[in-house]
Amino acid sequence: MKSKIVVISSLLTLSAAYAVAGTEHEQAKSTVAGRPKLYHETLNPHQIEHPNHLGFNDLHIQAIRHLVPDTHSIHDPKLQVVLHHHCKAYDDGALLCLMFHSGMKDQDKPIGFEYIIPTAQFHTLPEAEKKYWHYHKTEIPRAHATFPDLTQEEAAKILPAVNETYGKVIYFQKPEDKYPLGEPYVVVVQDMPEQD
Repeated sequence: MKSKIVVISSLLTLSAAYAVAGTEHEQAKSTVAGRPKLYHETLNPHQIEHPNHLGFNDLHIQAIRHLVPDTHSIHDPKLQVVLHHHCKAYDDGALLCLMFHSGMKDQDKPIGFEYIIPTAQFHTLPEAEKKYWHYHKTEIPRAHATFPDLTQEEAAKILPAVNETYGKVIYFQKPEDKYPLGEPYVVVVQDMPEQD
């Protein structure tokens, strides 16, 4: 008898969850019909192709000089690894970028993220915290950053906004590890060896 009650209780819980999900889906569909609000028109021009209810629409940025090198040599291969940043842009000017060292194919997993904030927000941080953040106007050229999914015109519109941001890179997994082992760590990008 107890097992029947548990099964019935579980089915009722699942039924309620599906009802809520269905309601949310219907609300999302009605938002799409009325031209949904964009996440951030400047930093995410392709959002117009992807309604809000689909969630994580991304701005794709590629950049080198984001992995900690094994040596202090400017020729260390890790400095040349292209990191794919798949970023969600927010209305307050912040972006949150999942970072992939192998692209973003179906089975690729992120190894960390970069949190990006506008210069005005950076200036509100405690002084002790600021050393972990890098200024993108300086670092974008050094990292050879590109926007591979955007046209030249779209990238030209985004670049001034991205230049006036700061980023903090946090990894929870080393690229060579199969699983996230050990503690997460912050990479101070501006301390990387200079290459050009």
